[in-house]
Amino acid sequence: MLNEPASLRPARALLYLHGFNSSSASPKARLVKAACETLARHEGRPFTCLTPDLSYRPDVAYQQAEAALETLGREETLLVGSSMGGFLATLLAERHGLRAVLINPAVQPSRFVGQYLGQTLLNDASGEHFTIDNSYFDQLAALQWDRIVHPSRYLLLLGSADETLDCRDALRAYAGSRMLIHPGGDHGFDVLPEYLPTLFAHGGWRVPASLVLP
Repeated sequence: MLNEPASLRPARALLYLHGFNSSSASPKARLVKAACETLARHEGRPFTCLTPDLSYRPDVAYQQAEAALETLGREETLLVGSSMGGFLATLLAERHGLRAVLINPAVQPSRFVGQYLGQTLLNDASGEHFTIDNSYFDQLAALQWDRIVHPSRYLLLLGSADETLDCRDALRAYAGSRMLIHPGGDHGFDVLPEYLPTLFAHGGWRVPASLVLP
């Protein structure tokens, strides 16, 4: 077992990265964290899960994601990212050779953020107001990846009726990756509970059929 590649060993930790203007209090973040706790109790061993609050500024959010990964250890950590968090998880997966589960990931987030240019937004969780300016485009352009080098590292969970991001962008960008498309699924992907066993299986965990996840 010790000689197996890290990609085949069960993950020892999970890092969940939320989407733009979201937080660790989002339904998906809380669901994933609760599922990690359930699995840890079932296995009788620790399974660390971090769901950090990320800045609305892309460059700072990436630094925070890197810091959280450093805390967990850069080996055998399963990355899970939603929307903008999926974009950040891709950056980390490509840089550090990690597995990642992406939920309706943003492929070119500068296009998504562009519709908010000049607007002042409110983060409901923190109560913080912030205004989207041109610096967002510069930051996202600096972070933008060109292509996926190792598609086998990824599992994509996509909603066919995503009202925010066109799932066809992800289908093209992550060609060769494992993809599951939920018919009629929206951007919030509230059907995530149905896919938790598959999510953890991508991290090398075998979830017993009798185990009820949140």
